[in-house]
Amino acid sequence: MQSLTQPAAAGTPLTSAGPSEQYLTFVLDGELFALPILSVQEIRGWERVSAIPRTPAHVLGVINLRGTVVPVVDVRARLGMPPREVTTTTVVIVVRIPASGGAITVGCVVDAVSDVVDLDPAHVGPAPDICGTIDRHFVRGVTTLDARLMMLLDLEGLVDSTVTGAAA
Repeated sequence: MQSLTQPAAAGTPLTSAGPSEQYLTFVLDGELFALPILSVQEIRGWERVSAIPRTPAHVLGVINLRGTVVPVVDVRARLGMPPREVTTTTVVIVVRIPASGGAITVGCVVDAVSDVVDLDPAHVGPAPDICGTIDRHFVRGVTTLDARLMMLLDLEGLVDSTVTGAAA
């Protein structure tokens, strides 16, 4: 597990008085992203999904997760990134997202998982107004890890009513 305790511009680690938060890091198109670890239910290898007609392109379909039908989102497609073939490192990160009627379980397909890291919230900056091809409402914050820019994704922004309705 890695720990981030320094701001992007600093050359030496700083000691933080505040509590750190843990994130699961993963890769999409060579870029580093992260999700709050407390939202992650499990990580599964890629498996075929059952397609559902008339769903958005980023909703691949559903899987049966121990008797529960779970919608699966292609995070690359949701973020407007080019498609990629499934490889041996492709995984589905199963997350639980708080909702008004209870938590929603969704599978998120990513290129590869990396690590669990501790992040000091004081060193996470807001998403810039212009995030390239990624809509700003998908990004909760930005920080650096090992001199690489890392975007912290907003799960609620990634999942909309078209996704939650797919499992109904």
